[in-house]
Amino acid sequence: MVENRDRRDRLRDAAIEVLAGEGGRGLTHRALDRVAGLPEGTAKNYFPTRDSLLRAAAERCVERYWSDLQQAEVHDVDGLLTLLRRMIDRALTDNRSRILAYLELHAEAARNAQVRETLARLTRADLDLHLAAQRAAGLPATRHGAATVTLAINSALTYLLTQPPDVLAAYGLDDLDAFLARLVSTAYPPA
Repeated sequence: MVENRDRRDRLRDAAIEVLAGEGGRGLTHRALDRVAGLPEGTAKNYFPTRDSLLRAAAERCVERYWSDLQQAEVHDVDGLLTLLRRMIDRALTDNRSRILAYLELHAEAARNAQVRETLARLTRADLDLHLAAQRAAGLPATRHGAATVTLAINSALTYLLTQPPDVLAAYGLDDLDAFLARLVSTAYPPA
């Protein structure tokens, strides 16, 4: 069968939507066909096993993330804070499904080495991006500092997507601009 790249991407995007909406247990060939609006059996032709479905979803998350990040430009700390805020805002709106799918894939990665390796590529790249952005902002960025910021933001996203307002307030996530400013100043205290 000659592979149709658009159809493949449509199925991979559908896998993200299914993971976000139904969780890992809902990720089936039939569900992908339904969400993608394709004839039954199409997903199985492209991704014959559940593992291949999971890998496809993970790879698509990585691709879509990279596409978003290629647009980033940072020249100072204010620019960095703007970038981080924009990334969080998009994660909670336009990219909500991708972030929820990403969380599901992390749980799957604990049991699936291939998914783990796909996500590890994203995790490594994420740290590298944060390090580069922090250096471009003029901060005395180190891998340790970049890791602190990256882990805090990723953890904050999980809370922002799953917790009620009182919990968000208790963690300072009710004011994201103040949270990000504190985070960066904690990772890089003034000399």
